[in-house]
Amino acid sequence: MCTSYTKYNRKTEFVKQVQETGANVVGLSALLTTTMRNQGAVVEALKEAGLRDKVKVLVGGAPVTASFADQVGADAYAPDAATAVDTARSLIA
Repeated sequence: MCTSYTKYNRKTEFVKQVQETGANVVGLSALLTTTMRNQGAVVEALKEAGLRDKVKVLVGGAPVTASFADQVGADAYAPDAATAVDTARSLIA
């Protein structure tokens, strides 16, 4: 299942959707440096809900780097959408 969220969704919505859909990958994109911190907040919310071990987290977006992905505890980083698809597939293979 593929669900798209915008900047208006809260970290609790990601947790809720993982719980409701059984998603095994969460992809997060930040287009501005000011929104990057939200990626870490979603990872933390997944941990708090006891879901972090059940879902792979992939981050990307213009200001995001592989180093940042490591800092927030993501499983992977992708520099663009095409790479994100390939990376997500490899994470769940």
